Amino acid sequence: MKKYLVQFKPFLIFIGTFFAAYILLTVVYKYYLDSFDENDIDGITGVVGSNVYRLMDFFNCDVLVQKSLLGPYLEVWYNKMNVVRIVEGCNAVSVMILFVSFVLAFSGKLKTTLLFILSGILFIYILNIVRIAILTILLFRFPEREHLLHGVLFPLIIYGVVFLLWVLWVNKFSKYAK
Repeated sequence: MKKYLVQFKPFLIFIGTFFAAYILLTVVYKYYLDSFDENDIDGITGVVGSNVYRLMDFFNCDVLVQKSLLGPYLEVWYNKMNVVRIVEGCNAVSVMILFVSFVLAFSGKLKTTLLFILSGILFIYILNIVRIAILTILLFRFPEREHLLHGVLFPLIIYGVVFLLWVLWVNKFSKYAK
């Protein structure tokens, strides 16, 4: 048994670190979400909605982002039509938690790790804002393609980018890069 523990030590450290970070960050995020009333929008989702509005308004889109009267989500109105809802799951925090957990599990030097995590979170956040804005326009034009756009294409893009960030991290910056 000891032979296998020694042989698989790097893998076990990776798995242990990944799950410890993932569980800790998820629990912290859950406590954050629990601090809001059931029908309130959490602050991060509110900022996401605000930034979607700013991005679309910058490109002179006829856009309105407002709190729904029906539930805890934001409505995105494009060309006077309610096209999408921004719910808590649209703020990309769960994707960021996954990203951070993986980078920590393959950590490198402290400063490099922290800078990569911060820049990766910022990149994922900006990508998510652009994703919601483009999705709004595409769903306005092609509402019949909602499953393909929202359920397949855009998750593939965001998770694909996160995967590429992980590959970059492991090959260039982690302690395993050599």
